[in-house]
Amino acid sequence: MATAKNGYCALKNIGGSLPVENVQWLAASVEESKLPERYVRPEISAEHVLNNEEDGEIPVIDLSRLLHVHHKEEEIMKLGLACQEWGFFQIINHGVPEEVIERMKCEIQGFFRLPLEEKKTYAQQPGSLEGYGQAFVVSDEQKLDWGDMYFLATQPLFARNVELWPSNPPAFRAALDQYSVELKRVSSILVKTMARCLGVEALTDMFIDGLQSMRMNYYPACRQANKVLGLSPHSDAVGLTLLLQVNQVQGLQIKKNGAWMPIKPLTSAFIVNIGDILEILSNGRYKSIEHRAVINPDNERISIAAFHGPRLDVPIGPIQELVGESEELYKTISSLDYMRLITSSKLEGKNILEQMKLKK
Repeated sequence: MATAKNGYCALKNIGGSLPVENVQWLAASVEESKLPERYVRPEISAEHVLNNEEDGEIPVIDLSRLLHVHHKEEEIMKLGLACQEWGFFQIINHGVPEEVIERMKCEIQGFFRLPLEEKKTYAQQPGSLEGYGQAFVVSDEQKLDWGDMYFLATQPLFARNVELWPSNPPAFRAALDQYSVELKRVSSILVKTMARCLGVEALTDMFIDGLQSMRMNYYPACRQANKVLGLSPHSDAVGLTLLLQVNQVQGLQIKKNGAWMPIKPLTSAFIVNIGDILEILSNGRYKSIEHRAVINPDNERISIAAFHGPRLDVPIGPIQELVGESEELYKTISSLDYMRLITSSKLEGKNILEQMKLKK
């Protein structure tokens, strides 16, 4: 346990993001005709977005059926196919109490309504991604996302930096604590099922006491929404992500056959996606998928992404049982080296995976 604690302590100074202006403040203070150049993304107009006739729907997994003796095998097969062919799916009947979800929604909305100076009390510190601010800004020249974030490590308990957990709104800490426990339970069920699909029980053990963190996103409205992006195209560098849509404003799009496909969240569902770590561990059998967040011209959008990864003593590389006689696609490095790779990179497509690929 002491070794594990030391590993998580090492994450506190593993790298951070350059400070940039608060976008919520920027959206309220800058004239509509004077959008700062660093936020203008001319490439957006050239990219195809699927319309209602063209788009499909990502798979829907019923978590209760994964636990039901009479429907288990059918739903397990469905989950395995979703991981291989889509990399994204929604889960329903997940067992997270509605009051836990609604309480978390209420508290994060309350946090983002606080005055800027009060939110800055929990600002990111140099060398750390945790706190209120931005992420993956690694140069003064790169384009910026039209959004703010509040990032916290939530599990295991000893990984938490409670000084960054706000005391206002008063119920925020309790709400986040309960929410994180529920999502850890759900992610454990999903990972255990994926291990069964892949035929490698070792995968389940890798995620026991693994790192869970929450990225709470605030995307202000922008009248020039067709010129900005809330979150640049990327694949998640973690193992598994569970996304909660906090309000009714949609914005998530995934890359499908070279075009962008809008995702419509189901009521009370979580959107789940495979991250780079699971693609690496599975030696490419499961796919992490590029996705992005677009901006609404009239309304703010809020979401909570819960990231789940293996323990820090687990090397990041293909599980040898899944390599077999096939070609090993990715290199193997320590978890801390992998974290350093993440924090030194900007969000840009599948750039982390590209750096992890073995050169042919």
